[in-house]
Amino acid sequence: MTVLAHTRADLAAALDAATGEIAVVMTMGALHEGHRQLMRVARERSAFVLVTIFVNPLQFGPGEDFERYPRTLDEDLAACRAEGVAVVFAPGRDDVYPHGAPSVTMHPGPLGEILEGASRPGHFSGMLTVVEKLLMLTRADVAYFGEKDYQQLALIRRMVRDLELPAEIVGVPTVREEDGLALSSRNRYLSPEERNAALVLSRALREGTAHGDAEAVLAAAHKVLAEEPGVRPDYLSLTGADLGPAPDEGPARLLVAARVGATRLIDNVPLTLQKGA
Repeated sequence: MTVLAHTRADLAAALDAATGEIAVVMTMGALHEGHRQLMRVARERSAFVLVTIFVNPLQFGPGEDFERYPRTLDEDLAACRAEGVAVVFAPGRDDVYPHGAPSVTMHPGPLGEILEGASRPGHFSGMLTVVEKLLMLTRADVAYFGEKDYQQLALIRRMVRDLELPAEIVGVPTVREEDGLALSSRNRYLSPEERNAALVLSRALREGTAHGDAEAVLAAAHKVLAEEPGVRPDYLSLTGADLGPAPDEGPARLLVAARVGATRLIDNVPLTLQKGA
């Protein structure tokens, strides 16, 4: 049976009954197959899986979609029950921030100022602040995050390392629709025409990975993006696997962000660069 906890006291009582490793999957709700895959991977290793559902106001900037972000708790609970989740922690704002907006927050450092950080100032500070709080509140031994939000994953790993937090962070590969679109809770905002246009993101990434030379990777991906006038790219960037400068050879990451209609989508893929290839 899945226990629903709304308050810190409810959560503490549920955790007191836990045995073995506590695995946590943090979400903002509107759960889809990508979230369910995180739960399944967590269940493969841990008998006690906890899912958090909280739309965190700190990581939304002015003009972003905090108010209209989908909130589907009943459907989310059904998904968690189907995946054998032990506890769902769905707190209100006052349960997460009992003293109001925190005056002390996490600073993401230089890695938080590029890519998404450059486009969404303050986003990563808010994200890291709530992740740190939830790691502590849930007593997480291990937490699972999707690679679709690759910069987020990298920053969480850096925070846990630098602050020596007692949790292991595990990344899980991006889950996609059959046509290649990366699963996202924001996909439900897309009209059928916009959804079709959004497929250019995964096509561009796929075309980029067909090349080994960094210059050719970016040229090929840019060419595909330009074929879809309904998509307004924010960035297309080739980096190292750690989001530092792309190497001449070796593991790298190709990342893209774009607006499709009023919806902002992100995606990324791993690749291996080969000098002169």
